[in-house]
Amino acid sequence: MLRDVFRGMHRFDELSASLGIATNVLALRLKRLTGAGILERRAYQDRPPRYEYALTDKGRDLYPVLIAMLQWGDRYLRGSDPPPRILIHDTCGKPTHAELVCPHCRKEVSARNARTVSRAEARRAVSARRGRARA
Repeated sequence: MLRDVFRGMHRFDELSASLGIATNVLALRLKRLTGAGILERRAYQDRPPRYEYALTDKGRDLYPVLIAMLQWGDRYLRGSDPPPRILIHDTCGKPTHAELVCPHCRKEVSARNARTVSRAEARRAVSARRGRARA
């Protein structure tokens, strides 16, 4: 569903036609996504009342996740077929891909060179680095 909203489908009938799922299932999923603050429902017609669904900031922040899943599927699930969709960067018009890059050193971040730690452990590491820098 979110893929289709990112691709410009905002109305119930557009989503229903694209997804091919039962309307009660679609309605329930839209309700969950709006309840979670990922989509917001906006009236676009009064008589009869009709609504469209727009991404919130919280929803737009899921874009890198969806692109990462697209790239993963292209790499591991498509076999020898070419990717069905290509990510194009609007600014330069060229094909691109998502990368996770450290904002400090600009190097790639991956499971091979990064880890998650508790806040306390992160504070200790920063303090230790400061102590070494002073020495």
